[in-house]
Amino acid sequence: MSTALDAQKISAILKNDNQQRYQYLLKEVVANNEIWILTDEHGCVMLNTDDEDCVPVWPNQEFAELWATGDWQDCQAQAITLQKWQTDWTNGLADDELALAVFPVPDKDGLIVYPDEFDFELNAQAKKK
Repeated sequence: MSTALDAQKISAILKNDNQQRYQYLLKEVVANNEIWILTDEHGCVMLNTDDEDCVPVWPNQEFAELWATGDWQDCQAQAITLQKWQTDWTNGLADDELALAVFPVPDKDGLIVYPDEFDFELNAQAKKK
């Protein structure tokens, strides 16, 4: 379970580029054993980029909730354990030909990563721990 982030830390992380936010997400997900998505009455929220249909993911509840505005204001942040992610979600996303939008923030879409690549990076991060 992650600890709450203060406004100053959130602001500093939001200024990072896509790659820096990706590295932060990997560290946080492994440290906290959870990854965050947004859900609505239909299930997991999806993003459509020019090339891919994506599931957006965040390292902390606060960042997921920052995204829940406008059309998504009724969405709820939901944590998924790292174990459940790796046993169920990685293969499920790959089977459905979905990518991940890693840590999108207001005005920045996030890095597009494929589920198997993401799983590889999570495992590499876990070995550093």
